Amino acid sequence: MRNTRDKGQGTRGKGWLVAVSCLLGVWVACPKVAAHPVLAAPPDYPYVGGFDRFTAQEDDDAKVAEGGLLLLSELNCVSCHAPSSEWKERLPGRAKISLDGVGSRLGEDDLWLFIRSPQHRKKGTLMPGLFAGEDRDPKAVEALVSYLATLKKEPRKFPQGDVARGRTLYHTVGCVACHDPAAVADYRPAEAPANLEVEEPGHPSYPILLADRYDANALAAFLKDPLSIRKHGRMPSTELTDQEAADLSAYLHISREPLVVQERTLLAVPKQSAEEGKRQFTSQRCDACHETPTVAEATKGEAAPRGKAMAELRAGQGCLSKEKKAGTPDYGLSEFQVKALTLALKLIQGPAKPAPQTVAQKSHDFLIRMDCYACHEWRATGGLEEARAQYLTVYEAAAHSMGEIGRLPPKLDNVGRKLTRAWFEKLLWGSGGGVRGYMTTRMPRFGKENTQDFIAGFQEACKAEKPVEMDTSGLAKHHRAENGRTLIGVGKGGLGCVSCHGLKDRKSLGVPVVNLTHTAQRLQPEYFKELLLNPQVTQPGTLMPPLFIGRKAADKEIEMLWTYLKELDQSRLPEGLLQTGDYELKPEKTGKPIVFRTFLEGAGMHAVAVGFPQQIHVAFDALEAHWAIAWKGRFVDAMTTWEERAMTPAKPLGEKVQTFPARMTLAKLTSANDAWPETYGTSAGYISKGYRIGKDGVPIFLYLVEGLMVEDSIRPSADKKSLRRTVTVKSWVPSDGWYFLGISKNAKPQPLVWKDGAATFEESIVP
Repeated sequence: MRNTRDKGQGTRGKGWLVAVSCLLGVWVACPKVAAHPVLAAPPDYPYVGGFDRFTAQEDDDAKVAEGGLLLLSELNCVSCHAPSSEWKERLPGRAKISLDGVGSRLGEDDLWLFIRSPQHRKKGTLMPGLFAGEDRDPKAVEALVSYLATLKKEPRKFPQGDVARGRTLYHTVGCVACHDPAAVADYRPAEAPANLEVEEPGHPSYPILLADRYDANALAAFLKDPLSIRKHGRMPSTELTDQEAADLSAYLHISREPLVVQERTLLAVPKQSAEEGKRQFTSQRCDACHETPTVAEATKGEAAPRGKAMAELRAGQGCLSKEKKAGTPDYGLSEFQVKALTLALKLIQGPAKPAPQTVAQKSHDFLIRMDCYACHEWRATGGLEEARAQYLTVYEAAAHSMGEIGRLPPKLDNVGRKLTRAWFEKLLWGSGGGVRGYMTTRMPRFGKENTQDFIAGFQEACKAEKPVEMDTSGLAKHHRAENGRTLIGVGKGGLGCVSCHGLKDRKSLGVPVVNLTHTAQRLQPEYFKELLLNPQVTQPGTLMPPLFIGRKAADKEIEMLWTYLKELDQSRLPEGLLQTGDYELKPEKTGKPIVFRTFLEGAGMHAVAVGFPQQIHVAFDALEAHWAIAWKGRFVDAMTTWEERAMTPAKPLGEKVQTFPARMTLAKLTSANDAWPETYGTSAGYISKGYRIGKDGVPIFLYLVEGLMVEDSIRPSADKKSLRRTVTVKSWVPSDGWYFLGISKNAKPQPLVWKDGAATFEESIVP
């Protein structure tokens, strides 16, 4: 649906150059743009994707006028011509483009060419020309260049980019949805058939002609965070890594050649001051569409001068005139665009007030403005063209079996009632919202300011006429996570959901579809139930089988599944995904001690196991207040503790389990030669007071006996071959006759020697 309606105003920008050439008696060739694989013939009129795709072939004046409203907004006509209050909502305009740092992104000759004749330098740009006629002042261009060149903001250094990786990224992450792909000769889509004949895309693309003129690091910085410059979100962020941004920059730079602007040299305009350029920036109304730190300061927050109100504009005059006068912006509009704008102005200036838009109409307008239709289809509108779609692929070969569903962005028909508000925020301006890790394409981020008002209306527009009822209270008897765990698995009574869906870090057993880990946070529960009860009606084209048709307890079973997915972080993986060792605690991987309270063989029902990265571990019996066992190697498996109602005692997983003597730490004796009491723990009057964690992450166990407070801890020794135990005894009123007996093999009773109300002992233990 290419706009072929007399696009020919693209040569307008050459008028000044031709005039200068004639005056000087020479012919000056226009700067040649080096060929790049993705540079298809660009449009020679301001390109607005939604207009070209959905209005350019219309003959109905009413629909053409609607397209004209889109142009008034996207060309930012509203920044100079204020619409009436009734029309303001329909004409939101675009946020200003930041020029902070433009002097570090583009050289002076590049700035000069672009300001002098934007449509000539960058076909399809929405930037109007002000200086392309022989009646224009070249000094103003030089002044603007001088000013913009001072706006320095050196980008941080990015790694060396790789052209081949950049080429692959460009064609697979989604860039080709809005920008031209390379021909097959330059880039063959992954796993394409040998006889593939790629057709030319059916409509033009957003131009990338200026990308090769950017500094390589500046281009990488822009690709990494385009919203910092183009705040209106039409160029969204695709969450690139630094390396990916550098790779894309390298690919877009493969045609870069030294730029020689002969006409600027021939004009020999004297150097102008940056201060004069700043004055021109405001007097030429550049600040209507652009922002710079220094102009904002100079104008003291005052709004840019405005032109006539939109109600006062006349067809065939000003920007819509065929003859452009000095100071009048020249967009290089096609005749059809002029027609659309004229009809839109007629609509705005007519006696009828605009009817209030429905939430569906507002959603449609948003999807057009943000060009969401380039990737997504909503209510039979939009979606990727086949010529572009064929470039998108998958990371996992098994996903090819899903066909287009496995590699293309999904339809949006019911997404408004599908996703929660929190998940919309993740997708539109946050992070971590992707669940289709098998796709190469990525959901871009459009920025909070651009999208936050869209969500509520879109959710309203997608509401079901008769929403299903879903009990998510968790209070019913069947609301037990273990019931849902059985259903989702492949064992007895299971529906085999994990055959296609992964959970947590586990891939599915077969075709890799959406991971279900965040289902309860991502999906609205009513949609979840609606989808499972009738997948094909709720999500046409889905590969989800109708598993619940004919099941008498379908409603309850779906609620069981929901409960399990809601409590997934507290539950075992289902049969089919659960593997031996899934719940093994590994302090050697965490790099710090793990303190684990459990039922433990050899340490009782109140055991506190302490695992060390050095792979030497101990357990304390918190009921009887004594060290129970030590062992080397692997630590413990937490499955029975976390998942079994009966809590079968866990077992130390390592080797050489050593059992310590079951005896009290302190006793009152007449001498060191007395027999040590056989009673210990609660029978001997010991009272456990829990533990506190030291600065090194090691627990210090606390217990009382006859007015003495004991602090007891064990740590690995420096050589990792033994344990070092430290016991500190404190008392408000120290008394004699107390002895300490360690747990090492050759331990002997030692009297407590008080110093400032405390006595300390250390012993080495070799397990």
